[in-house]
Amino acid sequence: MQALTDLTLTESVEKLRAGEVSSLELTQAFLERIERLEPDLHAFITLTPGQALKQARQADARLAEGRKNAGQPIPPLTGLPIAVKDVLTVKGVRCTCGSRILENFEAPFNATVVERLLAAGVVILGKTNTDEFAMGSSTENSAYGPTHNPWDVSRVPGGSSGGSAAAVAARMAPVALGTDTGGSVRQPASFCGVTGLKPTYGRVSRYGLVAYGSSLDVVGAFGRNTVDVAALFRLFAGHDELDATTIDLPVPEIRLEDDGDLSNLRVGVPEEYFIEGIQREVERSVRQAIQELEALGAEVIPVSLPHTEYALPVYYLIAPAEASANLARYDGIRYGPRVPAEEIWDIFRETRGEKFGPEVKRRIMLGTYALSAGYYDAYYGQAQKVRTLIKRDFEQAFEMVDVIAAPVAPTTAFPIGQHADDPLSMYLEDVFTLPANLAGVPGLSFPVGFDQQGLPVGMQLMGPHYREEVLFQAAHAFQQSTDWHLKKPELGQE
Repeated sequence: MQALTDLTLTESVEKLRAGEVSSLELTQAFLERIERLEPDLHAFITLTPGQALKQARQADARLAEGRKNAGQPIPPLTGLPIAVKDVLTVKGVRCTCGSRILENFEAPFNATVVERLLAAGVVILGKTNTDEFAMGSSTENSAYGPTHNPWDVSRVPGGSSGGSAAAVAARMAPVALGTDTGGSVRQPASFCGVTGLKPTYGRVSRYGLVAYGSSLDVVGAFGRNTVDVAALFRLFAGHDELDATTIDLPVPEIRLEDDGDLSNLRVGVPEEYFIEGIQREVERSVRQAIQELEALGAEVIPVSLPHTEYALPVYYLIAPAEASANLARYDGIRYGPRVPAEEIWDIFRETRGEKFGPEVKRRIMLGTYALSAGYYDAYYGQAQKVRTLIKRDFEQAFEMVDVIAAPVAPTTAFPIGQHADDPLSMYLEDVFTLPANLAGVPGLSFPVGFDQQGLPVGMQLMGPHYREEVLFQAAHAFQQSTDWHLKKPELGQE
């Protein structure tokens, strides 16, 4: 008999609607699994079992009423448990951003994406672990300790949304919310063997997302397959008057065909993403996945994104600069705790020095330097110009192709602590994901194989602005003809 925690979003919703399982049973099953696995994985920072069970009982009452009165509409995800990355606010629940500086901050309102999913009927299990203020590629920078990869607990789950990716991979939640500033959904999705979406910048509201890099941050989602991620995206995307950066465009209906026919799809393969130093098994798995798309009817076309090599330095000027401005508010006066001192400047210095972790301090210093008088034009201003060139590379490529296929990361999940003393080597883990954020285009990561150590390999598809449905259709066709997304880690407690 299939365990309740093995149900996908789609299967859970079907069973909830049919009365074959209650939301209370489903929620309890996930909470029990979290309790059993959490000591080894540490995917969560804050659990909300009391609130979740209350929401589940309310969902069951609504479902029962809906079955009794056939004409009464029921929100589409009524009773479905989900997890939320701890940089998105949930009213009345602690929001730490993985930092000691927000250790006791209780959110006074819901993020727009959370509000929309609550309106759709979800049950929130808790807040997942993250690199501090989403600054990291491994979830090792969390002030609350690292998350462990369910496929090998000695390895990282990726970051910064590693808690959400690990929770979905370990069947601690059917789906989860994450955020992607430089790859923070796609890379952990790849490392944990799940499907993860970074939408187009401006497609999803950032209201209630604690800011890191305001021109780069995007709210995304994790699921076990494309269908589930598409269902979640369809409900939380769209214009929001509370976020002026959201585009006022309708979110299209997403109809994923099961015929597996990709004869109308042109797939671009950029030579710049298959570079020296990429793990051999990663390249092999991604190229085999591209061949599978071709076997399904897609036309594969070589493309060039010539400014890709500049994406890493450009990102690590722009993102820290925006972080420097965004994190200035955590000064011991306006937000967060205060470390006492006699002079106000000493309060700032002592509070930030004690409560921020080393990676956050590093990026604040990088960003402040890039914005300082005499260096602004040479660094930040120049980076913005090169960012425009990167964006144009994608626009020109999408004149020839519908999607671009590439590796998500140059390696599979690396051991915890491997890059602890070498920040640059950690930054290089983002080399394939950063360009999409700089260009603002959508990206979808999904599993396409394993290396010799049994660690998942992911491939990403990137598409034109606001064309997420093209990515979903291509990935769905691939998942219809392969079973990589059906694999799950064997955990010692089972």
